[in-house]
Amino acid sequence: MRLQLRLLTCTLLLPLFLQPQERPGAESANLPIKRVVLYKNGVGYFEHLGRVRDNQQVTISFTSGQLNDVLKSLTVLDLNGGRIAGVAYGTSAPLDRQLGDLRIPMDGKTSLADFLGALRGARLEVRNGSTVITGRLLSVERKTRMSGGATLEVDYVSLITDAGELHTTEISPAFSVRLLDRGLAGKVDRFLDLVASEREPDVRKMVVSTAGSGDRSLFVSYISETPVWKTTYRLVLDSKTGGKPLLQGWAIVDNTIGQDWENVDLSLVAGAPQSFIQNLSQPFYTQRPVIPVPGMLMTTPQTYQSTLIPGGPRLSGRVTDATGAAIAGAAVKAYLGNSLVGQTATNPAGEYELSGLPEGVVRLEVSSQGFHTAVVHGLSGSARQDVQLQVGAVTQAVEVAAASPVVSSDSSVAANGRSLGSGAQLGKFKKAGAGAGSGGGYGGGGYRVDEARAQAQAAARAQELGDLFEYRLKEPITILKNRSALVPIIQSTIAAEKVSVWNEQAGLPKPERALWITNTSGLTLDGGTFSVLEDETFAGEGILDAIRPNEKRLVSYATDLALTASSKRGTEQQRVTRVRIIRGVMTLESEMREKRTYTFRNEDTTPRTVIVEHPVRSGYVLRNAVEPAETTADWMRFRVAVGAKQTTDLLVEEARPIFANYTVTNIDSSLIATFVEQRSIDKNIEESLRKVLAQKAVLADLQTQLEARDQEKDKIFDDQQRLRENMKALKGSAEEKALVQRYTQQLNNEETRLDELTKEMAQLETRKEAAQAELDRMIQEMSFDVEL
Repeated sequence: MRLQLRLLTCTLLLPLFLQPQERPGAESANLPIKRVVLYKNGVGYFEHLGRVRDNQQVTISFTSGQLNDVLKSLTVLDLNGGRIAGVAYGTSAPLDRQLGDLRIPMDGKTSLADFLGALRGARLEVRNGSTVITGRLLSVERKTRMSGGATLEVDYVSLITDAGELHTTEISPAFSVRLLDRGLAGKVDRFLDLVASEREPDVRKMVVSTAGSGDRSLFVSYISETPVWKTTYRLVLDSKTGGKPLLQGWAIVDNTIGQDWENVDLSLVAGAPQSFIQNLSQPFYTQRPVIPVPGMLMTTPQTYQSTLIPGGPRLSGRVTDATGAAIAGAAVKAYLGNSLVGQTATNPAGEYELSGLPEGVVRLEVSSQGFHTAVVHGLSGSARQDVQLQVGAVTQAVEVAAASPVVSSDSSVAANGRSLGSGAQLGKFKKAGAGAGSGGGYGGGGYRVDEARAQAQAAARAQELGDLFEYRLKEPITILKNRSALVPIIQSTIAAEKVSVWNEQAGLPKPERALWITNTSGLTLDGGTFSVLEDETFAGEGILDAIRPNEKRLVSYATDLALTASSKRGTEQQRVTRVRIIRGVMTLESEMREKRTYTFRNEDTTPRTVIVEHPVRSGYVLRNAVEPAETTADWMRFRVAVGAKQTTDLLVEEARPIFANYTVTNIDSSLIATFVEQRSIDKNIEESLRKVLAQKAVLADLQTQLEARDQEKDKIFDDQQRLRENMKALKGSAEEKALVQRYTQQLNNEETRLDELTKEMAQLETRKEAAQAELDRMIQEMSFDVEL
């Protein structure tokens, strides 16, 4: 008969009130677990396989927490032409919802007074000693009365009899009540049943109903919350023969799902697929709005929100100096009015970006040590604005207007994707059967412990599954419910070097004994604890992170008591080592050098190999001849050999470059003398700078002459004004003729001198322009890059 697969993935789920009801006349059977896959994220994948006949039902038990995972992952297959008639599971509404359905206003913590108060209006028969009162309950009140000098709070019950009389009696130890209303006693009994159900075991049964004829196979799979499986390792050092250490790995597996695992195929996956919890097993009620009955149908005007545009204007650009070189670390701030709306710093390439800016005209301020602050006005919208900083004091600002904005209209997103592996092998059913694994063990009495350990084999096969890694046991395993097992998963030699590790910043008093291991097992080692055995004796333990094949890793396990470590630090400013002059800017490059000397004393009779972890610091370069054995993101690791009863030093010398920028036109003779005295420039640079100074002196002399002639012109203008005033004053006097003639001659002479001064100043301006052009040419052609 053609194999037919009928798949039901949580399609027909029939939630009943408390427990699922089995079909009358249907035979029920259990479905054993055949395959289990455990993950590091706290979930497990389970496969059941069993036989069913005709219209048979299969029952699987879960807890409430497991049921939520089962409902969102359940897969049911009838492998031989039958069909799935339905899947029912035990469920219940929340207790407060069920109590509300009884229409008795009580909760799970109701007192006697609350209980009676909730029955207000019911017919009761109240007995208090020999007193009997029958009537409808009016109220339950708490009153205060005095008894023997003490104040007591007492509850009283008030009833109205059929005759209309009001009776009140105290709730005392002799007090009793009988419910007279029809059906009320049954509701109270139901209330007590619901409250008592909270103490029942948390077991939820799922019944899979099959329909068909004959003997068939039924397959069920799902995921469920499980304890995280754990890894622990043993590293056995062979110090006598010098062979490779033996790595033995074990997995700790816990069965807490409430069902035995009998002869199951077990796989352990070192990975964490995404998983989550959703409360699907509990009925969910939504809160619906209460709409009043309309009195009149009327329409009212409505307003609607405007479109929300995500983000805002973006400014980007590049910050450079006068030579066009990028300036890293420059502070870039954006202001809207006087409010700071964004700030950042340029990257090593001088680039900056400000996003999410508000709408409006933005002012950009860019500053860096040794340069004038640049202020760009009139920026609006998204634009690219490059900024060039001029050498000078940061307190002085150079203001410019924004260039025409270049708005970015295109955007692209580059994504680097990688395959995470489908994990298809994890979901395939594999029939359990006897494996061909070999058994270890001690025979006779001639085995040595180390020989037996070396001959032992792992009980698991390891394989890659995309980004995951699976250890699959070679033979079926049995783990009873609420029991745990220790399963060997790795048995392999591994490359390792015994060293001592010193990290001054760790704050430890002594170096740590460690193994520098290389994972030559060919397997991915999951993270976990490890113990080190040396000479058949415990030597220490530690923590191992996940290690991929052929990856190298340091793992410490004990304190090296025979080794003493100390360090000494020194700092010195180095002289200028490089001078560059490009386009009128001179850059002096020097170094701040730091020396760290590590000293180790070995008091043992055997030599030590010490691995020194020295911090990697941004902006520093290594200057000493000793190269690190390896470098991580945060540490440089240096290897130091320390002989028996010997003291050995390790010198680590680092340098941080320091740059000083000078504008050539601002350099004077005293600064040149300082450079020469400090040997910050060579002879050629000194000669070029002095030629520039000489040309600046020529330019300054021409400027002085221009200023002198300009002052002479001002003096002549003042004298002419005086003469004209005197001539006005001589009107009608006896001396007018002689003095006017004299003043006129003097004015003529001064006019002649003014003409001469105008010609001289024009000639001086021409000579000054030529001198300035020559100075500019000298500066632009001055180019040096000298190592001192």
